Amino acid sequence: MSRRSTYNTTVTWKSEHWGHIVMGNGPEMDFSAPPDAQGHPGVLTPEDAFVAAANTCIMMMFIWAAERFKLKLLSYDCRAEGTKLIELDRTEIFTRLCFWPVIRIDAGDEDPKAVKSRTHRALRSAQKYSLVANSVKSEIVIEPEIEII
Repeated sequence: MSRRSTYNTTVTWKSEHWGHIVMGNGPEMDFSAPPDAQGHPGVLTPEDAFVAAANTCIMMMFIWAAERFKLKLLSYDCRAEGTKLIELDRTEIFTRLCFWPVIRIDAGDEDPKAVKSRTHRALRSAQKYSLVANSVKSEIVIEPEIEII
């Protein structure tokens, strides 16, 4: 049987191109449009939040998958990049999200090739079960660097 969960945020306009967001889970912060869209540098932007949502969701799903695949995760760092297309009529869409995770796994006494194979399966599972990745139209590309120790 399907279940539903609801998540919420509240945004408030402060002035000019400034807003404030309160997330249902507690954090709150100021945000703006990016500087190239009359916004301000050094703060969260909707574009940053979009890419961050996908990056954090895939990471959390990888941690879940690593536990299920009995991987001894030593570290996970991932840089993500969203490519935005701006059409002639000024409509915009993210067309691609690319992730470059650097993952270190302790093989222990196991065959490193088998551990690396399970790590790749865990990454595929992370993408498959990522709520955010499944909720966007953009192409999702994951180009991992996996180090088996």
